[in-house]
Amino acid sequence: MLSLENLFLQYGGRKLFDGINANILPHDRIGLVGSNGAGKTTLLKIIAGEADPERGRVARARYVTVGYLPQDGLAVSGKTVYCEAETAFEAVLDVRQRLEALHKESESLPPDDPRQPELLEIEGELRHRLEELDAFRMKSKIESILLGLGFRMEDMERPTGEFSGGWQMRLAMAKLLLREPSLLLLDEPTNHLDIESQHWLESYLRNYDGALVLVSHDRAFLDTLCTRTLALSLGRLEDYSGNYSFFERESAHRKAIRVQAQANQQKKIDQTQRFIDRFRAKATKAAQVQSRIKHLDKVERIELEEEEDGIAFEFPTPPKSGQVVMELQGLEKRYGDLTVFRDVDLRVERGDRIAIVGVNGAGKSTLARIMAGVEPSTAGLRKPGHNVSLSFFAQHQAQELNPRQTVLEAAEEKGVGVAETRIRTLLGAFLFRGDDVFKAVSVLSGGEKSRLALVRMLLQAGNFLILDEPTNHLDMRSKSVLQRALAAFPATYVIVSHDRAFLDPIVNKVLEVSHNGLRSLPGNVTDYLARREEEKAAAGPQGGMPAARTPAAGGLSPRERRRREAEERQQRADRLKPLRNRESELEKKIAELESRQAELELRMADPNLYDKADQARSTVTEYEELKQALSRAMQDWSKVVDELSALDQK
Repeated sequence: MLSLENLFLQYGGRKLFDGINANILPHDRIGLVGSNGAGKTTLLKIIAGEADPERGRVARARYVTVGYLPQDGLAVSGKTVYCEAETAFEAVLDVRQRLEALHKESESLPPDDPRQPELLEIEGELRHRLEELDAFRMKSKIESILLGLGFRMEDMERPTGEFSGGWQMRLAMAKLLLREPSLLLLDEPTNHLDIESQHWLESYLRNYDGALVLVSHDRAFLDTLCTRTLALSLGRLEDYSGNYSFFERESAHRKAIRVQAQANQQKKIDQTQRFIDRFRAKATKAAQVQSRIKHLDKVERIELEEEEDGIAFEFPTPPKSGQVVMELQGLEKRYGDLTVFRDVDLRVERGDRIAIVGVNGAGKSTLARIMAGVEPSTAGLRKPGHNVSLSFFAQHQAQELNPRQTVLEAAEEKGVGVAETRIRTLLGAFLFRGDDVFKAVSVLSGGEKSRLALVRMLLQAGNFLILDEPTNHLDMRSKSVLQRALAAFPATYVIVSHDRAFLDPIVNKVLEVSHNGLRSLPGNVTDYLARREEEKAAAGPQGGMPAARTPAAGGLSPRERRRREAEERQQRADRLKPLRNRESELEKKIAELESRQAELELRMADPNLYDKADQARSTVTEYEELKQALSRAMQDWSKVVDELSALDQK
């Protein structure tokens, strides 16, 4: 469908792409991963035709259409939300305009005009074209996607200029999904979505008919959708036959092989260099010395990516709070005539690890600010508990940084008594490495300032943390550092976030904020989403109360209904188990084959191999047989995944 052929690009002497190659097939689900600055966004732009490499090309089949969603920067005005979304159907709108012009022309002619039959024939062709374009479902498609992405029915006729940048990006995504290109390129598509819209997008993309290439720092999003991973590192692009979790395991294995290969290569280089140094002055060895010097010059050195996985951080040990950390009683918040929430009662106890979730605009950040004491409530009481020391992180705190300070000075200001090595380690964990710590705050980007504000908060000892979207500007490794620190934190925290993979291992309660008020549920975000799905299914297409509050269907008692549901779950588990086992076996086999493939590729890259014809021939033969075996294993794995997906849909 589309192929990258020997792409080369460099910035400031650094090779961003060093002759990378890849193929994208019609139904691929690809996660594009790599450290910050590796070139992921640049590669998407090149595939989309919005940027050019210095060398190489992107070859695509004639039928391929490409849709690209950047991280931000798209905004429109002058139309209503619905009319703007409607522009995705350019062909339908064009046919309708032609029909309208045809009607006007026909009405301007007398009924017996000889051109009337011809106009009727053209009208019939245009109406047939509308049927081919599925124009009669256009309205339902537009509304379905806009509602799925969080817009409300009353938003449909609102001017687009009234919406913030995040909602503008949702509208841009809606238009892209409505166009249904054969290849979707999405750069951080969940950045502007709340947890419900993200869940809807996952479901939609899972059933998308075209190919997908996703750049995301949301691990759960990548794991759910991707069956293949392309990893950018040091100018190279490596292909992995699985999702992000598979990539993590397999890349660690490949890295171990490269480390060993680099050690072996360095050993040979050292031996050659010793020979050169020893015999450089001997005339009888001059030819051999020159030969080895030329050989060394031609050796392609094996490079390793900078090791960053060892970075770790622990919160300062906080003082112990009372059992009740905070109470909210009869809380109400209004902005003019707009009531965000009312009659809110909440009790936070020591050891609670709470995720605040809800649709955008429901009041999650407002609630966090009120709990932190930085914004007053309209009515009600906020009562901190005994010996509570509170630390609060919000995006706006980046604006409070002193622009005249360096990054290190800004961190040291809050880390009083903390060793500089510890502070620099923490700054490194949040992407301030090397000389970056001596940058002036005034030259930092918005994302860098937010990360620095987060570092400053983490350096303060508090026993109650309130974090509002702490992962927005973090890469996978930085999120992992923060996640591990929070998991080991012996106190209480509340986090506003839509990053399910970040939240699931570290929270034990979910606080849902909606226009109907608050409700607290035990478990993590995945448990919460599963419960939401059950409630929607129980409510049925006409709405209504959840199943627990309605009469048992078919006259069954609640006990009988639970027994029947348990039987159905067991039957489903019995069907899924052999497929799950087969999937695991194939993933293990693929990992082994790819590992052996990497070993053979390193061996074939050694010029000394071809000095021994028999050994070279057997290596190449094994490599070709291995490629075929890997292709068959991948096809088998794809079939199993499709069967599992079909069962999940049922």
